[in-house]
Amino acid sequence: MRQLKRMILAFLVVLATTLSAQVTTSSMTGKVVSGGEAVIGASVVVKHEPSGTTYGTVTNTDGRFNLNGMRVGGPYNVVITYVGLNDVRLSGIQLQLGEIYPLNVEMRETAEELSELVVSAVRTKFTSEKTGASTNIASSVISSMPTINRSISDIARLSPYASGMSFAGSDGRSTNFTVDGANFNNNFGLSSNLPGGGNPISLDAIEEIQVVVTPFDVRQTNFIGGGVNAITKSGTNTFKGTAYTYFTNQDLRGNKLGTYDFGPRPESSRNIYGATIGGPIIKNKLFFFVNAEMEKKPGQVVNWRASENGISDGKTTSRTSVADMERVRKHLIDNYGYDPGSYTDFPGDESNIKLLARIDWNIDTKNKLNFRYNYTKNQAWNSTNGNSTDAGSRNQNMNRISQYGMAFSNSLYSMDNIVNSFSAELNSRLTDQMSNQLLVTYTKIDDIRGSNSDKFPFIDILAGRDGNGNPIIEPYISAGYELFTWNNGVHNNVLTITDNFTYYLDKHKITAGLSYENQMANNAYMRNGTGYYRYASIDDFLNQAAPIDFAITYGYAGEQNPAAEVRFNQFGGYIQDEWNAYDNIKLTYGLRADMLVFDNNLIRNNAIYKLDFGGRKIDTGAWPSSKVLLSPRIGFTWDVFNDQTLKVRGGTGIFTGRLPLVFFTNMPTNSGMVQGSFKAVTTYNSDGTIKASDPKLATLAGKMITNTNEMISKLGLKNTISPEDGALPSEIAGVDPDFKMPQVWKTSIAVDYQIPTSFPMTLTMEGIVTQTINGVMLKNYDLKNPDNTWQRFDGKDDRYIYPANFKYNNRNAFILSNNSEGWGAIGNITLTAEPIKNLNLMAAYTITESKEMTGMPGSNAGSAYGGLLAVNGPHLLQLQRSQYVVPHKAIASVSYRLPYANDRMATSINVFYSGASPFGNSFTYSTDMNGDGYRTDLIYIPAAKGDIKFKTTEDETAFFAFMEQDKYLSANKGKYAEAYSARAPWVNNFDLRLTQEFRVKAGETMNTLQLSFDFLNFGNLINSEWGVPMNMSSANNGQILKYESKDANNVPTFSFVKIKDSEGNMVYPTQTYTTTYNYNNLWSLQVGLKYIFN
Repeated sequence: MRQLKRMILAFLVVLATTLSAQVTTSSMTGKVVSGGEAVIGASVVVKHEPSGTTYGTVTNTDGRFNLNGMRVGGPYNVVITYVGLNDVRLSGIQLQLGEIYPLNVEMRETAEELSELVVSAVRTKFTSEKTGASTNIASSVISSMPTINRSISDIARLSPYASGMSFAGSDGRSTNFTVDGANFNNNFGLSSNLPGGGNPISLDAIEEIQVVVTPFDVRQTNFIGGGVNAITKSGTNTFKGTAYTYFTNQDLRGNKLGTYDFGPRPESSRNIYGATIGGPIIKNKLFFFVNAEMEKKPGQVVNWRASENGISDGKTTSRTSVADMERVRKHLIDNYGYDPGSYTDFPGDESNIKLLARIDWNIDTKNKLNFRYNYTKNQAWNSTNGNSTDAGSRNQNMNRISQYGMAFSNSLYSMDNIVNSFSAELNSRLTDQMSNQLLVTYTKIDDIRGSNSDKFPFIDILAGRDGNGNPIIEPYISAGYELFTWNNGVHNNVLTITDNFTYYLDKHKITAGLSYENQMANNAYMRNGTGYYRYASIDDFLNQAAPIDFAITYGYAGEQNPAAEVRFNQFGGYIQDEWNAYDNIKLTYGLRADMLVFDNNLIRNNAIYKLDFGGRKIDTGAWPSSKVLLSPRIGFTWDVFNDQTLKVRGGTGIFTGRLPLVFFTNMPTNSGMVQGSFKAVTTYNSDGTIKASDPKLATLAGKMITNTNEMISKLGLKNTISPEDGALPSEIAGVDPDFKMPQVWKTSIAVDYQIPTSFPMTLTMEGIVTQTINGVMLKNYDLKNPDNTWQRFDGKDDRYIYPANFKYNNRNAFILSNNSEGWGAIGNITLTAEPIKNLNLMAAYTITESKEMTGMPGSNAGSAYGGLLAVNGPHLLQLQRSQYVVPHKAIASVSYRLPYANDRMATSINVFYSGASPFGNSFTYSTDMNGDGYRTDLIYIPAAKGDIKFKTTEDETAFFAFMEQDKYLSANKGKYAEAYSARAPWVNNFDLRLTQEFRVKAGETMNTLQLSFDFLNFGNLINSEWGVPMNMSSANNGQILKYESKDANNVPTFSFVKIKDSEGNMVYPTQTYTTTYNYNNLWSLQVGLKYIFN
């Protein structure tokens, strides 16, 4: 056994370099005095009662002690002894993840009548010594939260700074999520969902979750918005286990919204089965914990259906007619032998399997080791992409499957998400003055797309042509192999090694660490990999007219699965001092340095390098140079009265985050060296008329070419490549050689107050300010900067008019770059109380504002750039509200447990409330006013009639009537509309969880049967119109004005758009918002049954 111990310890010490450390344990610190003097050399022994794990040390010359690497939770017993003084024994202490528990004790001289002092620890909210904004959520709270999805984001909403997996108004893709210190992020960044289908780990396997926004601890890094740290459960000396199942189906949800009935309920259900068990292998020494969970979820992916009369009801029926869907389907089968699938049934079964195993080993009194393995596999179906395209014009406000259009079922796509993760952690007490934590983790994440479709081009058919023959850029019918799915797969491997060495010196606790991470992302991504055709109308398609847009991506020399790869190593080092300057004042200050080093495995495309972009070159054969990024931080905690009743805390420092890896792989993917790409498009003038059409489109008239090799041959595309010659892709993506990872400077100040009442009641007020240091944006090098030759519109709306020659090479070149613009400010007030035993109350209100240059909407460089809303286009950005911000948000919870029948039965109720405006909207022109090629121009809001020129008096009258009913427009007259600033109406949402427990003791085993009911949007059950969001479909999704033309003096003319009413008539919009008709927004119920022993 000793030999085995030595081998394991030696192996782990050899690995002791490190990564960006994330917290996995708790700590305890304190001071022992007697008669006002420090007690030097007192023995402090702390025991984790459930497992018998002990931690011990002695007080130093200042009477202080420190214990690191402790198990989270409890209860803990503490015994403090010293010759000549009474023993002190404390019990019932609970430790929180990532927090330091302060324990200051006064010992008395030995007296015959009192041999020891016994104290039961009373926990208050302020017993931990945090400096910044954080929220700790214990397993008991996790299990009582109302949830059906059983996701981390459902639990994280207990943080007042949370909005899904977005925190403090930041992009959810920048959130850092760790499990036992292992990276569980969606590192590639195609969405803000977590790996494994969004739920990479079962809630029943989690011991505690910590949400951090401003931790002034230099060990925590890799986020600029917020971080979520979770630790898994461990076995104890008592065998404990659960078996559980949860169920819901189409009958356990609302089906009526006001007077509207959704009709027959499509079959759908969710069945979850799971179990946990943990206990001792060797008592007090070796423990295990395992969890297994399976989920089956058959259902429908798409709720929209084609209409009989060609008129949308704006709820669940699209304007696309059944007759037209059938015409297209028959044409594809008869002419190409291709079955596009159903347009009445969109089945999409989802399944999820989770497995977890953990071993905890108390090697000896000074060394504690744990191993954890986690496996998750999620299989799901998804709807066709909303509106992304490589066509000449994109309408971002209308989706392919919506009230405007429909697609066939074979245009859905599947996604297999697989996660394998391993972690090992060794916590060692080297001497009474030194301790060490070593953490090694490895995570492998695979995301693979699939389809039921045969290999066939993706087809978009638009809504037709206007009276002048110009295509109406609105979706109508889509078919074929989903345009972003062919050969689409991501493989992401992350190895991290973390080591923290801590030295205790009098009033100082000094932590030093080194860090190492190796990360690889392999991305196969062939947008338009089966070919893409876009037709102006259904008649054009059926009559085999030439498409108005075409695109293809293909592998060179017949390669079917080309892929791009990015690999980097991150090295870091940090040092931090926690200084107890006074008994009630503690300072934490440190410095962290990180350096990112890319593996330079790229080949320069000389065809791109030869291009001149106004004196700038683009080298797609080199990653950014290595740079050291410094993150200094300082925090403080001041216990004003030294009794935990009033604390002032705060700090300031720099936080270094990460960028989704997809923005790096965009470069090799679009470098022209991995795969070839081509597009032929139709471009448009500012008034929506055709500017130019690629001549090659005419050659595609007639029967569609469906074989990609024939497409390549027909269009004469280059099918082989050499580094010397290179080839020009349809669009270029690159990375600035001086690019830096995102950094922000955060400052916070908070007051925690224990209100003097007869029951626990606390008040926290906190403010956070953020300043951008290194922001991230995309620049289009192909666009020239304005000079004195550029004209402007004349009048109140005097934005730039892009000239005909505003491009250098007529080939977009998106370069990943930095900026230093942006800021954020947050104010929060939180109140908690426990007026009677087992009744816990919480209420919080948060105000957030955040400004940035870009939120990088999308994952492809072209879509992330072209999706930006601006007055003068994405080329000339100005600071604007973040698309991720929730300006005002209220949350509250009420939790009560009532035991009775001698604690053999108990009823629990938990209500969680959240209230907010769910999203921000924008008002834009429906056409490309400034002529930059993007239909994303924010409108000017006229102050009064005559401020801008309307096409007709009727347009002007109707627009001003509309403007007066809209709060945002009427409050911002005479200004340009700001992106994402027109907030949707406030939504109040109440979720309810009811549980009934029945307990029976058999011998030493307590058996509990728990029946649970989770109601989401419970208020909607009471009133079917409550808790339902609203959208802007009644206002043309914000595209309320159309730029028509300009006169010789550059005075623009506008018209007020018209929309179809329920009768199919074209009318002016009269209201901004209308109810969102989707039964997924109504109440739903999940029934659960859980067996618990011990």
